[in-house]
Amino acid sequence: MTESLKRRIGPGLLIAYGVGVMVGAGIYVLTGAVAGVAGVWAPVSFLLAAMVAAPTALAYAEFSTRFPEAAGEAAFVGAGLNSRTLAVIVGLAIVAGGSLSAGAVLRGGVGYLVHAVSVPEWAAILVLGVLLIAVAAVGVLESLSVAALFTAVELAGLGLVIWAGLSAPATPEALAPAPLHVAGVGFGAVLAFFAFIGFEDIVNMAEEVRKPNRTLPLAILAALAITTAIYAAVAWAATRAVPPALLAQSGSPLALVWQAARGGDAGFLSAIAVFAAMNGILAQIVMAARVLFGLGARSRVLAIFHHAHPRFGTPLLATLLVGVAVIALALGGEVATLAELTSSLLLTIFILVNLSLIVLKLRAPDAPRAAFHVPLAVPVLGLCLSAGALLMSIGVRP
Repeated sequence: MTESLKRRIGPGLLIAYGVGVMVGAGIYVLTGAVAGVAGVWAPVSFLLAAMVAAPTALAYAEFSTRFPEAAGEAAFVGAGLNSRTLAVIVGLAIVAGGSLSAGAVLRGGVGYLVHAVSVPEWAAILVLGVLLIAVAAVGVLESLSVAALFTAVELAGLGLVIWAGLSAPATPEALAPAPLHVAGVGFGAVLAFFAFIGFEDIVNMAEEVRKPNRTLPLAILAALAITTAIYAAVAWAATRAVPPALLAQSGSPLALVWQAARGGDAGFLSAIAVFAAMNGILAQIVMAARVLFGLGARSRVLAIFHHAHPRFGTPLLATLLVGVAVIALALGGEVATLAELTSSLLLTIFILVNLSLIVLKLRAPDAPRAAFHVPLAVPVLGLCLSAGALLMSIGVRP
C-alpha cells in the first residue's frame, strides 16, 4: 500500500463530476414541488437558490486553494477553528452524510428499477451496490469517466424535457402570468436550495487533481453555474407546458411535461432517473472514501484508512467500508429520513466552513492571499444564509 493518491483528474472530468453530483434524481421530482409554491415564477426560485448557495461555494473555492487535501472540510475547520478533534468530527460527519445520501439515492433509484424489471428490491440494491463499489475501487479516472457517462445520459434526458416543454403550446398561466408572489418565490427557493448541495464534494478530490490551485475553484464555480442554468431552463419549460398546480400534484412532473408536449409513454425518463441515481451513488462513494483517507492522516484511530492501493491508486479499504455502509443504509433506511439527515448534516458543516474562513481572515488579515481569494463579506453572508436554511429545514422560522 502507498500513502499517496494518483493525480489523474483534469478540469473537464472534475466539472462533469460536480455537475453529476448536483444534478441528481431530485430534479425529476423537485420541479413540481417548487412550481407548487412559486407558480410560473419557479425559475426565479431556482436562480434565487443559486444565489443562496453561491457565497458558500465561493468560500469552498478559496479554502480549496489554501488546503488542497482529500479531507477538505476537516482541513478547513481544523485550520480555522484550531481544533484537531473538531476537524475529525467534521470529517466523519462528511463521510456519514455521503453514505446517508448515497443510501437514500440507491433505495430510491432501485424503486424505479423494480417497476421495470421483476427482481426483489433487496437483490437489486445488493447487485447495484456491489457493482458501483467495484467501479469506485478500480480507479478514480475510471470512476469519474463512468460518472461522466451517467451525467451525459442524465443531461440528455433533461435536454429532451426542456425541448418538449418549449415546443408545447403555452398554458394560460404562462401566457398571462400572475404577479410575482414574493413569499411563494422565497419559499420555493428554500426548497430549491437542496438541489444545489453537492458542490462541496469537489474539494475532497483535491489530492487526485492536476494543478489543484487552478482546477478546484474553476470546477466548483463552473458546476454551480452550469447546474443553475439547467435548473432554471427545466423549471421554465415545465411551467410553460403544464399548469403549476398539476406539476405540484404529480410524482413525476417531468414525465408529465413530456406527455403534455409529445404524448405517449414517458417511461424512458424513469430509466434516465435510474442513471441519475447511479451517478449520485458513485460520486458519493468516491467522495466519502477520499475524506476517510484524508482523516487517516489526522487520527491514529483512523490511520488504517490512509493507504492507497499500489495498482489502482485508490483508498481501497475506505471505499469498501463506505460502500458496505451505503448498501446497509439502503436496505434498512427510509428515503425521506436519510435525505433529511443528510441535509441537516451538510448545512451544519457549511456553517462551520464559513465560520472557519471568517476566523482565518480576521486572525491574519495581512497574510498573503490564497491563489483564489474572496472578500470577508462572502463567508459572512454564506454563514447567515446557511444558518437560515438550516433553521428552515428543521421547521424553525429564523
